[in-house]
Amino acid sequence: MASEPTQKLAVLIDADNARPAIVEGLLAEIAKYGTAHVKRIYGDWTGSQLGGWKAALLRHSIQPIQQFAYTQGKNATDSAMIIDAMDLLFTERFDGFCIVSSDSDFTRLASRIRESGRIVYGFGEAKTPEPFRTACDKFIYTEVLVGDGGEGEARAPRKRTAKELRSDTQLLNLLRNAIEGASDDTGWAHLGAMGSIISKQSPEFDARNYGYSKLSGLIHGIGLFETEERQIGNGKHIYVRQVPRKK
Repeated sequence: MASEPTQKLAVLIDADNARPAIVEGLLAEIAKYGTAHVKRIYGDWTGSQLGGWKAALLRHSIQPIQQFAYTQGKNATDSAMIIDAMDLLFTERFDGFCIVSSDSDFTRLASRIRESGRIVYGFGEAKTPEPFRTACDKFIYTEVLVGDGGEGEARAPRKRTAKELRSDTQLLNLLRNAIEGASDDTGWAHLGAMGSIISKQSPEFDARNYGYSKLSGLIHGIGLFETEERQIGNGKHIYVRQVPRKK
């Protein structure tokens, strides 16, 4: 049986740049990496624009942090989040931080936290600027955390066809490089080792972005790789290799 995640995490949500519809999927995703010891959400709660969040806060024990919009056009919420994140970092009580926003203003914060040896999980929409995505150890698109969504809500990515996947040169190169980096002398690569290499090369990579729940499913969907399941000890492990070229 796999061990439970033990990381102590601080979850900081930018209410101005995140949708209430993601909250259940967000917290379920965070639970895969560790335990959320702090859950805070930042915004101006005196107005009506964040009304959708209010019910979710009570249900999931998320602490709202009031930040007045002192000047129109200036995002005071970002500053409050950054200050709190640094305060929490200096307590040295956390193994990692979850930053929930699609705003590139948190790029330097993510980099600074990583410089301190803590892991950073970013969560944002597919429109999130690349600098913030790559500044995180792992970045998860919030579209994969919701279902079909209602009117005006983001929808989960549809499942790509084999033809579409095979035409994605960037995806194929990423997978081939991971196989090469994780393979043994016979050309077989452990799927878990592949996943680790991919995460380091492309923090925003997620099989769910292509409509597949797991990396193994995505690889099967492409149809250009061989897979083999091996019994090792008490567990089953998946190995992958490129289909050998015919002589």
